[in-house]
Amino acid sequence: MTTLFSGWAQTLQDGWTLFLRLTRHTLRNPETLAIGVLLPVILMLMFVFVFGGAIATGTEYVNYVVPGIIVTCVGYGTSMTATSVNLDMTGGMYERLRAMPVRPVSLLLGHVANSLVRNGIGAVLVFLVALAVGFRPSAGWAEWLGVALFLGLFFLAVCWLAVLFGLLAGSAETAGAFAFFIMFLPYVSSAFVPTETMPSWLRAFAEYQPVTPLIETLRGLLVGGGAADSDARAAAAWFGILLLASFAAATYVFARKR
Repeated sequence: MTTLFSGWAQTLQDGWTLFLRLTRHTLRNPETLAIGVLLPVILMLMFVFVFGGAIATGTEYVNYVVPGIIVTCVGYGTSMTATSVNLDMTGGMYERLRAMPVRPVSLLLGHVANSLVRNGIGAVLVFLVALAVGFRPSAGWAEWLGVALFLGLFFLAVCWLAVLFGLLAGSAETAGAFAFFIMFLPYVSSAFVPTETMPSWLRAFAEYQPVTPLIETLRGLLVGGGAADSDARAAAAWFGILLLASFAAATYVFARKR
C-alpha cells in the first residue's frame, strides 16, 4: 500500500512539474494565448451583437448563447492539446523522460491539467464578458455548483479525447485537425438557435447528439430555473462514458508506444 501511494504521489509530482513547463510554453506563445483566452471573448461579442438581433429564442439572446460559446471554445482549446501531445511524442520529449527518473504517464497528466486550466480561464472570461453585455443568470449556489460539475466533466472528457488523438496522429498538423470534430457539434445543436427552427432531418440529429443535452442542462441551471432530469442524465451519461473510454484508450495507446 505504501509503495502504491508513493508511486501515485511521484506521478502527481512529475505531472505538476510538466504542467508548469506547458504553462510557461503557453505564456510565451501569443497565438496560444489568443486562441485560448481572447477567442472566447471575441465569439461572445460577435454572436451577441452581430447575430443576436436576428435570432428569436424567446429570451435575451445573451442568456441563451452563453453555454454554447463555452462549449464551442473548448474545441479550439483542445486542438492545441492534441497538437502539443503529438509534438512531445514525436519531438524527443518522451524519449528524454524515459532516460530520466520520471514516470512517463505524468506527461499526459501535465497536458490534461494545462488544458483544463486554459479552458477554465476561457469559461470564466465568457461569463465575465457576458455579464458586462447583459447576461443575467438566475442560478443560486447549488445551480452554479451543477454548472461547474457538468463543465468539469465535459472538459475532462474532451481533454482526454484530445490526448488520445494526439497520440494516434501521425503529425502535429493532423493532430490539430481534432478541433474540427469538436467544433462541428455545437453548431448543429441548440447552442445558437432552437432546434425547432431546423429542417426535420437535421433537427433529429441535433436533438440526439451529445452536445445538445449538455447545453440544455447548462442553460437550465443558469437561467431556466433548473435542468431537466432527462437532459442532465443524458449529458452525464454521454460525457461520463466518453471520459472513461478516452482515458482507457489513451493510457493503452501510450503504454503500447512505450
